Amino acid sequence: MPRIPRRVALTGSLAAAVALPLTGCSALTPSKASSDGDLVLRVQGMPPATEKPALALFKKQVAEFEKANPGIMVKGSTTVFDPLTFSAKLSGGNVEDVIKVPLTEPQRLIQQGQVQPITGQLQKWDHFKEFNPQVIKQLSSGDGEVYGVPQYPYAQGLVYNRELFEKAGLDPDSPPTTWDEVRAAAKRISERTGRAGFVHESKDNQGGWQLTMLTYAFGGDLEKLENGTYAATFTGEPTKKALRLLKDMRWKDDSMGRSQLNNQNDVIKQFAAGQVGMFMGSPGTYRLAKMQFGMADTDAFGVAAMPQSGGNATLTGGDVYLVPKSADARHAAAAVKWLTFAYAQPQYSTTAAAQQAKSLAEDPKSAVGVPTLPVFDAARQARIDAAIKPYANVRTEHFEPYTEGLAGLDLKAEPPYQAQRLYTALDSVVQAVLTKRDAKIDALLAAAEKDVNAKLAADQK
Repeated sequence: MPRIPRRVALTGSLAAAVALPLTGCSALTPSKASSDGDLVLRVQGMPPATEKPALALFKKQVAEFEKANPGIMVKGSTTVFDPLTFSAKLSGGNVEDVIKVPLTEPQRLIQQGQVQPITGQLQKWDHFKEFNPQVIKQLSSGDGEVYGVPQYPYAQGLVYNRELFEKAGLDPDSPPTTWDEVRAAAKRISERTGRAGFVHESKDNQGGWQLTMLTYAFGGDLEKLENGTYAATFTGEPTKKALRLLKDMRWKDDSMGRSQLNNQNDVIKQFAAGQVGMFMGSPGTYRLAKMQFGMADTDAFGVAAMPQSGGNATLTGGDVYLVPKSADARHAAAAVKWLTFAYAQPQYSTTAAAQQAKSLAEDPKSAVGVPTLPVFDAARQARIDAAIKPYANVRTEHFEPYTEGLAGLDLKAEPPYQAQRLYTALDSVVQAVLTKRDAKIDALLAAAEKDVNAKLAADQK
């Protein structure tokens, strides 16, 4: 299922320097000592040979880690998460000592006992208490045990065109905070500018993905776990309300433009050309608008926290590094040292942040200063922001509605089991609502739920 377009779009400015897609895989043999007697630590997250700068950075990290931790030899792996094979490999112990998974996975893996808690050792790190509670909650069990370290998490919001807001007589410094306000603003933008007031993605699984965002904002979920089995819950009232909103905006208000079959790149391309007033996205979509689609007036880019309608939540994502159950005590201890050194400390360091920002700023096409979801608390993030500020080349004040509003929202990961299968089914529902005036929302959701649950049940036998 296509994930690369939105994962790229959701990566923050500093993340782009080190967070790169992984490809390839390798056969595994059990961890053991090297010929020199060193403990061999196998870690996912090594960039492929085609990504030379990132691979050089990874090798530099390995050399520095091994120097600081004599007796441990790091062996990098380019293995990428594959939802079709991951569970079988994990159950069979055929995985590395450090695994990298999307944020959809940790809660399921924790519940199934397939990963190890690392709380005790992670607490020894001087800055453990400074982790952002919103972020670390996604990697923790109900009893407070922590199981992983995040890498460049993100949270969804509302991207909007400040120039179109002004032309429509709206205040760009006070973007919508509720979905009723979004509807009203979209109608006004459409009427006064002739542009699409709001656009919702609808294909390549991104229609279902964005409907998940809306469902969370309306207070619902699209999947539940009962008696150890996952099932889709498409027919909840929050999802129905979200689709009724889209239907009204499309057919009553006529505020969603002429083109209804769009993926994320389609929407951002239209937005960059000044043809779209609002869409759901993160601050990181600024990079695509500017660098890939040539947005000329980047000062028109604005982003706010996700508007709400009873849910007080937004969808979050990113990558997470975990220690599988198959790792023995010595390898697990070495793995946590690596996680702290390679992922926690660099995201905490103001020096690293400044160095990366300075390097990026040398490219006039770059975007430095675009906010990400903070991994650490507000006080630390303020220091990181200050370190980056001298090199920022974006209007950081245009991102304030997002950063200020995000702190009050709950962060919810994507559905934990077969999310892409859910999105495939929901794409059809979204498309029907946006292209057929007489679409029957309840019937469409019921049919999609029945179809998906039959497939999920078969997968879980």
